[in-house]
Amino acid sequence: MEIVTTLIDFILHLDKHLEQIIQDYGLLTYAILFLIIFVETGVVVLPFLPGDSLLFAAGMLAANEKNGLSVGIIIVLLIVAAILGDTLNYIIGKYIGPKVFSRDYKLLKKEHLLKTQQFYDKHGGKTIIYARFIPIIRTFAPFVAGIGNMKYSKFINYNIIGGIVWVVLFTMAGYLFGNIEIVKSNFTKIILGIIIVSLMPAVIEIIKGSKKTSTSLK
Repeated sequence: MEIVTTLIDFILHLDKHLEQIIQDYGLLTYAILFLIIFVETGVVVLPFLPGDSLLFAAGMLAANEKNGLSVGIIIVLLIVAAILGDTLNYIIGKYIGPKVFSRDYKLLKKEHLLKTQQFYDKHGGKTIIYARFIPIIRTFAPFVAGIGNMKYSKFINYNIIGGIVWVVLFTMAGYLFGNIEIVKSNFTKIILGIIIVSLMPAVIEIIKGSKKTSTSLK
């Protein structure tokens, strides 16, 4: 429970925590940001790590020259991290994925995989792009793509496009708007808003699925 509380605090106050990381580690902050994005996208059992909010906060801090971060370097590094993360996830799904569907695991819920599969059935390969903007599904989509034996040559195209658009959009949003006073003073609310908006497509899909199920039972 303490770990969950710490994680929530880290996500909601990313600006302050990242500033502390910059003070403590300097240029190693680039490596820390790279690692978080790589793990969030590449390790299927860790979908709860910050993604959208981290990109926004990183862009916001890069806009402040005293922090010594380059938004260009951040964007390039995190695009690479996002692409490599999805690739790792795809490989894991390809080789161990089928076993996962046979039972439920503590950190890997079969329910999440099935929800992602439904999203996949509806949107096809473009799911890899769309999923970049939806927490949880973002982490499970490349895993499911590997399970479904999507050709890597097809997967990598969606992976690259999705990684570039996702990182550039959120990082530049933070860079351009993060240091506006009203945004800085309401950072926690902004992050909550990003999380809620990101989750809306998944919630809508779940509601639609529930309605279809209830209709078929009548």
